[in-house]
Parts: sequence; structure tokens; C-alpha cells
Amino acid sequence: MLMNDVRQLLPIGSVVKLKGAEKCLMTFGVRQTDVKSGKEYDYIGVMYPEGNLGEDLRFMFDHEDISEIIYKGYESDELTAFLEKLNNFFANKEDA
Repeated sequence: MLMNDVRQLLPIGSVVKLKGAEKCLMTFGVRQTDVKSGKEYDYIGVMYPEGNLGEDLRFMFDHEDISEIIYKGYESDELTAFLEKLNNFFANKEDA
């Protein structure tokens, strides 16, 4: 299930461990849509420390799937402004 308040999403570059997973993932995108299913996810990530090994090894997941935040990515005023714009976009989308 998608996180309701997108302003609380982790910044890209965050390293997390998912419930039941052995490997960590590093986020490289937020609020992504799976083109095959059309389902939206909070994050897309790649294995850490390997990084991008191709489309078959990119993983989409929701915030609730995270069991542990290993490292929180870079936070800035630019990130805060982006997440606020993203929040407004989804709020307006739901109102339509």
C-alpha cells in the first residue's frame, strides 16, 4: 500500500532492508509505476552494493515493506520542495 503522505518518503540513495530479504536495496526513485501492471509503488531500488545490474534486477516496493532503514539518503531544501510538489500533484489527482 502506498504511503499516504509522500512528503515522508525516503530520499533517493537511501539503503534499506525489506522484510524477509537477505540483501539491502538502494532507492533510486520514488513514486514509480510498474509499466507492465500499472501498479504504483513508493520506491524503486537496486541491490546494494552492486547497483544497477539491469531491468530484471530493479525492485519496486512500498514503504511498509521496509524492515530496516540502514542509511537515509541526502536531504536538502530541494528535496523538501520536490516532495511538496509531488504531494500537491497527488492531492490534486485524487480531487479530480
